[in-house]
Amino acid sequence: MSIHHHDHDSAHTHNRAFGIGIVLNIIFVAVEAWYGWKADSLALLADAGHNLSDVLGLILAWLGMVIARVRPDERYTYGRQRASILAALLNALLLLAVVGGMAWEAVKRFSDPLPIAGETVIVVAVAGIVVNGVTAWLFMSGSRNDLNIRGAFLHMASDALVSLGVAVAGFLYLQTGWLWLDPLLSLAIAILILYATWDLLRQSLRLTFDGVPANIELGRVREHLCALPGVREIHDLHIWAMSTSETALTVHLVMPDGHPGDTFLYDLGQELHDRFDIDHATVQVESGDTDRPCPLEKHHAV
Repeated sequence: MSIHHHDHDSAHTHNRAFGIGIVLNIIFVAVEAWYGWKADSLALLADAGHNLSDVLGLILAWLGMVIARVRPDERYTYGRQRASILAALLNALLLLAVVGGMAWEAVKRFSDPLPIAGETVIVVAVAGIVVNGVTAWLFMSGSRNDLNIRGAFLHMASDALVSLGVAVAGFLYLQTGWLWLDPLLSLAIAILILYATWDLLRQSLRLTFDGVPANIELGRVREHLCALPGVREIHDLHIWAMSTSETALTVHLVMPDGHPGDTFLYDLGQELHDRFDIDHATVQVESGDTDRPCPLEKHHAV
């Protein structure tokens, strides 16, 4: 018997955030590229290209969320919920590629530093802090519970951090004339973004391979199920992410006294949801007949 608890609040809440974030960042990319061209600033043009990649990251995350909401059908009985996991993985890879590009450019500029268009760089960078900071704030609450939303948040937060570094580099350059400040700050920011992105990559890879989500301890779930009244033992326990916001569980309960009834299953579903944030639980009850053992008990025991 299956117990379902679907929660689509995150999708409804963040649709507007994605729309606002994409529009704001496309406008900012256009403005930054225009000012970079007018000021003949390679730094601003490069940062505009970097910001364009973050627009792509937002679009990826939004598409992942939208596709994940497509209703199940006869071919895709779980729907396309894994799209949000794939979007988070692609965003992590995109962020790593951007970090690699930033680090490479920073290392090159140590040996061949370029002058900075001081005032223009500072003004545009401050605008970038505002735009990316506001967009990151729109995703902040959802980033705690949804890996796909966290990918969008990290894109915007890292962009705000980059813009802050550009502004600081521009200000210090005007005061000191030191050309090496820009690549040094860029390299430091790249390391910070790499540190934040690594966890996103690790968790999205884990979910891609049906691993147990990071917020769930398998041992605690097993202990809870084994302690249920009437349960002698359990086997074939599996927990995996159907999407970045919905977790599934399957388990076989050995109950020699017979099927406990629908009330037991309903209460168990509520407990799994409330205590472990497991939304889709499928429970099979067995009597433990030794003449007719469950074929999955030995092959997939967890």
